[in-house]
Amino acid sequence: MMGPAADAVRSTLAGFAAPFELRIATPADRPALQRMLELYQHDLSDLWDQDIDEHGEYGYALDLYGQRPGCRAYVVCVAGRYAGFALVTPDVILPGGDHWMAQFFIMKKYRRRGIGEAVATRLFDAWPGRWQVGQMPLNRPAVAFWRGTIGRYTGGRYTETEVTQGWWLGTLQQFESPGRP
Repeated sequence: MMGPAADAVRSTLAGFAAPFELRIATPADRPALQRMLELYQHDLSDLWDQDIDEHGEYGYALDLYGQRPGCRAYVVCVAGRYAGFALVTPDVILPGGDHWMAQFFIMKKYRRRGIGEAVATRLFDAWPGRWQVGQMPLNRPAVAFWRGTIGRYTGGRYTETEVTQGWWLGTLQQFESPGRP
């Protein structure tokens, strides 16, 4: 990757025939990204107290991604098909951070194949600085995924905090990414 402005990242995964692509979302990706956000919110509906609206949608404010500095939306594709997304903002939870993983989703079909960890690693490499990644209370699978992913990425050099006050609550990992080209 040639820095954060690179359009795409490709990597071949062991045990996975097709390469994955991680790229900054374009306006053409917006309908698919919005739909994947609905799937993501449905996946979390037993943990995240939200109801669908009169149109049968949870809704998610995507407008700030691509419009506000530092807010970045990425799509993940496998064999040319959408497979997930990541939303990154500078709106950190605790003082001293640079990047907040606002949302991260890999569709069920592509889970447990190394794609999620590879995507997270590419994002951490692309954006050096102090990262904060959080999981909602009771989302044990996400806590396990992020502890493992961040632990391997940092060689175990990260801190974990339970955030119990403020606009966001849950388990939060913090670590420094040196960035890599």
